[in-house]
Amino acid sequence: MTAIPSAKLVAVFGGSGFLGRHIVRALARDGWRVRVGVRHPNTAHFLRPMGRVGQIQIVKANLLKSGDVTEMMREATAVINLVGILFQRGSQRFQAVHSEGAEAAARAAAEHGVGRLIHFSALGASAESPSQYARSKAEGEQRVRTAFPGATIMRPSVVFGPEDDFFNRFAGLARLSPALPLIGGGHTRLQPVYAGDVAQATLAALGNSNTGSQTFELGGPEVMTLKEVMQFVLREIRRRRLLVNVPFGLAKFQAAFLGLLPKPPLTMDQVRLLQSDNVVSHGAPGLPELGVTPTTVEAIVPAYLWRFRKTGEFEAASS
Repeated sequence: MTAIPSAKLVAVFGGSGFLGRHIVRALARDGWRVRVGVRHPNTAHFLRPMGRVGQIQIVKANLLKSGDVTEMMREATAVINLVGILFQRGSQRFQAVHSEGAEAAARAAAEHGVGRLIHFSALGASAESPSQYARSKAEGEQRVRTAFPGATIMRPSVVFGPEDDFFNRFAGLARLSPALPLIGGGHTRLQPVYAGDVAQATLAALGNSNTGSQTFELGGPEVMTLKEVMQFVLREIRRRRLLVNVPFGLAKFQAAFLGLLPKPPLTMDQVRLLQSDNVVSHGAPGLPELGVTPTTVEAIVPAYLWRFRKTGEFEAASS
């Protein structure tokens, strides 16, 4: 394979994460040269084969270090910021990553004359949210808008795909536990969106200058309650488990202890998030406006949940 020449260079912060790898692959296929900034480059080399020789560059970059951010901007024609955390540990704090880091990337992009900036926030980002995660995401949006008024902001709902930490997490729990918790009774409404669709939406936004200064809410074609998600998972992995209602108060009490684990399965902040629905606002521009037809959960998820069945993929033949 020979290197692919291209004048288009996109700098991607956080490109080695679950959603990032889908976006990096889509960018490479579209002919972009991709510079991926990650804190630990040795964990991101799996991205290189997604493009031609030399097309995908992995560099050490911390969004909280100005020198790293500046180097990422060198010769870039576009910037995508995907950096986010689900829980806080050490120096990785919501405020620092989602607000201050987002602002740093946006300001650097503006100072270096980068043409396009796509900033990934989250559906449900709100200054009024009881969740610190959601509040920091909302503040990050505001800071990005101030530093780079032409930024395109993406607000995805829960993202699913083969490597997700959503359907896979519930399936893994069901394999080990005789019961699954329905926090708050499982009534919270979600609108899961396929990672591949988000990647295509990102490409569409990059290719259309009219998307600048816009905010897109990205959700799939189905709205599911948390209980319906659990039922779907159990059906696909061919297992029967009790679904136990856990009031929000009790869930917060449990999360206070679970949150102390190195990678907590549940935190107090996540319980607060579940107290509000996570669905696209009525009339908000989203995937259709970017020319992307949303993919159903049924079309993707069964293809990777089979490994949680007792006898693997071949159990379907006897079910």
